[in-house]
Amino acid sequence: MPSARVWGRLLGVHTAVVETVRFDEHEQVLIAEVRVRKRDRYRCGACGRRCPGYDTGQGRRRWRALDMGTVQAFVEADAPRVACAEHGVVVAMVPWARHGAGHTRVFDDTVAWLATTSSKTTVRQLMRIAWPTVGSIITRVRADIDAEVDRFAGLRRIGIDEISYKKHHKYLTIVVDHDTGRLVWAAPGNDKATLRRFFDLLGPARSAQITHVSADAAAWIASVVEQRCPAAVRCADAFHVVQWATAALDEVRRQTWRALRAQPGGTGADRRGRPASAGPAQQLKRSRWALWKNPEDLTEKQQTKLAWIAKTEPRLHRAYLLKEGLRLVFAVSGDDGKHALDRWLSWAARSRIPEFVKLGRTIRAELAPIHASLEHGLSNALIESTNTKIRLLTRMAFEFKRPDALISLALLALGGYRPELPDRTHT
Repeated sequence: MPSARVWGRLLGVHTAVVETVRFDEHEQVLIAEVRVRKRDRYRCGACGRRCPGYDTGQGRRRWRALDMGTVQAFVEADAPRVACAEHGVVVAMVPWARHGAGHTRVFDDTVAWLATTSSKTTVRQLMRIAWPTVGSIITRVRADIDAEVDRFAGLRRIGIDEISYKKHHKYLTIVVDHDTGRLVWAAPGNDKATLRRFFDLLGPARSAQITHVSADAAAWIASVVEQRCPAAVRCADAFHVVQWATAALDEVRRQTWRALRAQPGGTGADRRGRPASAGPAQQLKRSRWALWKNPEDLTEKQQTKLAWIAKTEPRLHRAYLLKEGLRLVFAVSGDDGKHALDRWLSWAARSRIPEFVKLGRTIRAELAPIHASLEHGLSNALIESTNTKIRLLTRMAFEFKRPDALISLALLALGGYRPELPDRTHT
């Protein structure tokens, strides 16, 4: 029979005294009865301060430990309450578990590590817990990490964006550190009040140290950034600016298609007798990707489609060239990019395409942050990459009831402080 010290190591409760270990034949589980060491008794479960005892609580309590092979294991101990001057009457601290948890620390840490490196099915089946329980565990582990590390240390260049995490317009606002590539903050909402919470946590002194902020042209971001860190250079995201041009091009494409359908012979019937495009309107269908994609990425069929558009629909082809011209402006960057943008704005104003004339006015209104993006080479490419990873985590977190669990999972996976498997000091 292993000694009490060995059992303590096996169960992750080596900071406690193991009194007995038994196998419950009825429940088919291993139960280790332990007690808190004298120096750890009567401490507040929330702050760890030594406090006067209050009562015996609700008697003995169990905490789920890591399985012993194929057998579930539990730690059982008394759970008295203490009277803390700050937190009131609370359950006394136990060194092997976080306050309010039903699992040991090593169990929590193992689950958190698995959640950031494995699939949802793997975590559920291996640890034999429900997925909502995983959400509670990773929230506790993230809170412990946040209490020990400073995610905002050394912030100078940040990216701000929003991402949808649920139907019915549920958004997260996220902040990424451009210098480290880490996700540093996330919160539900996409408005001024939400972003102010980030700067409140950052504090006036650190906010003043922010030198660059990349974001799209959302007014609520620009307003808060200007208010909280006015010395920072705001850089417009190149991806979103080119996306404006793509949206304008797509509107011109739809207008062209509708005009072709309105011409004689522009409509016909499909095999089922339903109205369908015919003639040039039919040829223009499915041209979206030929117009959207970069020229170097076009397939042979898409190149043929684009050549046909250039020959038959000069207005649409001119809109395509305007979109490509704006994309190349950001590829050039620097002073050359600024000069190229000035020429593009002149071209757009003379294009006689209302959508691009309007786009030119929009870009002129955002000229300062766009020039800053060209000058400093800062964009939201990093934050878009982070968004892609968060979308994958969102699919995993579908069953979580609250966004806090999703935020915790994202910060553990992308925040640079991934939890480690317990007791890996020896390899």
